[in-house]
Amino acid sequence: MKSKADVEKRNAEIMNQAQKGSGPSAIWVNKPSNGQLPVGTHHNTFYSLAQNQDVGYCIYLPPDYQTATNQYYPVIYNLHGAGDNELHGFDDVRMLDDGIRSGRWPPMILVLANGGMRTYYKNSYDGKFMSETVIIDELIGCIDSTYRTISDRSGRCIEGHSMGGRGAIRLAMKFPRLFCSVFNLAGNVPRTLDGYDPASPSIYPNNYLGPNKQNYVENDAYELLKQNADQIRNNLRIQIWCGSQDLSHLTTIRDFHQALIDEKIDHTYLEIEGLGHRKKPILDKYRNIWFDYHVESLSQAGAQNET
Repeated sequence: MKSKADVEKRNAEIMNQAQKGSGPSAIWVNKPSNGQLPVGTHHNTFYSLAQNQDVGYCIYLPPDYQTATNQYYPVIYNLHGAGDNELHGFDDVRMLDDGIRSGRWPPMILVLANGGMRTYYKNSYDGKFMSETVIIDELIGCIDSTYRTISDRSGRCIEGHSMGGRGAIRLAMKFPRLFCSVFNLAGNVPRTLDGYDPASPSIYPNNYLGPNKQNYVENDAYELLKQNADQIRNNLRIQIWCGSQDLSHLTTIRDFHQALIDEKIDHTYLEIEGLGHRKKPILDKYRNIWFDYHVESLSQAGAQNET
């Protein structure tokens, strides 16, 4: 068994590699420092069979969670960007808590996931990084079995910024019956199938998704959109935002916006004039309406369940 010092040294090496952008990596449990967690937020872990180890997550519980013991709550799953982990999204948490306490939004649970660094929330063909399975098959089940949640699509949303937005949109396209709402903030939507090249096994995405072409189809948001168009149209509301100066992300986001139009799938699309890729300025600009789309989606999905 490795000593604590050995584990910390290895985690530091992984973090250093991730910050240099050298490829996928993961520290699956990241403990918060004293005072780091916002009010109502807890750091917990679950055992992942896919990764054969514990995986961390943060969860925000609304102010009345401990007292309204017969109440079941909708859940928003927030996916982090590249190089990050479950200790992200605390600005979102504080904003949601303020909005709930002021009566702007109803009580909701917010889960900050850990999908590994630069995995794009995909499973690697060699089984080393099983980020999709960790989120879809394990984390959601853990949350539903541990907390008082509305445990179907009418009470479940997914969102993310940058790599998290890219992951959220692909997972929603692949599993549209799991969610009633998806919010992609500035997340690239590449045509993954176009990257398939058996002659370049050492180049991404071939070094991550492997030699099987079907794996590229199943990880391509455009292919999944075409395959699941009817389910997406009937089950999922889609919101996509990007800054007009976020030039490295805007091109593929516009492509996906057009793909949704071509499939006649209603969605909300916003290019934010003058802003780039940084999340905080966008959040500050729209903080009073940030969760409105999810709240509206949850309300509509709940009404559908009642009919």
